[in-house]
Amino acid sequence: MKLLDCYQQAVYDLLFKARTTQREAIEKAGKMVADAVMNGKKVYLHKICHSIEMDLFNRGGGPIFYQLYKEGETELQAGDVLFVSSVSGRTVEVVNLAYTSVEAGVNVIAFTSMAYAQAVEPVHTSGKKLYEFATLTLDNCAPAAEAMLEVDGLKAKFAAASGIASDFIMWSITSVMVETMLEAGCCPGILKSLNFPGGAEFNEEAKKHYEEYGW
Repeated sequence: MKLLDCYQQAVYDLLFKARTTQREAIEKAGKMVADAVMNGKKVYLHKICHSIEMDLFNRGGGPIFYQLYKEGETELQAGDVLFVSSVSGRTVEVVNLAYTSVEAGVNVIAFTSMAYAQAVEPVHTSGKKLYEFATLTLDNCAPAAEAMLEVDGLKAKFAAASGIASDFIMWSITSVMVETMLEAGCCPGILKSLNFPGGAEFNEEAKKHYEEYGW
C-alpha cells in the first residue's frame, strides 16, 4: 500500500475514533461555550496544537466572539472559557496557565492525548498533568509520542495526529455551540469571508451586534 493511502486511512481512523469516543465531551464543551457567551463571558483560544486555533479565529464561517489569548494582555475573569492544549499533558507553560486559570474560576477546556499523557510523568510543581485538573478534557486520540505510522526506511514514526484531530474536535464543539445558542433564541455572530462580495459589510454589522450583545 502506498504511504499516501496509509496516511489517509490513518486520518480516517483517527477522526472516526474522535467522533465516536469524544461526543459526550464535545457536547459538554459546546454548551459550556454557549452558556458563557450568552451570559456575557469571554471565550479565549490559547495555542492549540501548533496554532490550530487560527483555523477558527476571524474567518468566514467562524464565530466573531472567539478571541486569541495573549500573554500579558488578556485579563481572564471568573466564568470565562479558556481553551488550552498540550498533547503530552505536561507542557510547563500550558499547565501553569491552565492551573492558575482554574484556581481563578475560569472554565478551562483542555485538548490532550490521553495515551500520551498517561505514558509520561508530570513536571508541574503540583504533581499533576493537564487532564487531572482542567474543567473539561477532550482526548485528541493521538498516540503516545504523537506520530501515527511506522514507515520502512524511517527511524522515527511519521505523521502527527493531534493537529488534524483537534481541528475536527474544535469545529465540532463550535457546531454544538451554534445549535445551543439558536435553540435559546440567540443567533451567534458568524463571520463571512472578507474576499466574498458583501462580506466586509456583513462583518461590520456583525461586529456592531457583538459589541452590543457579546455574541
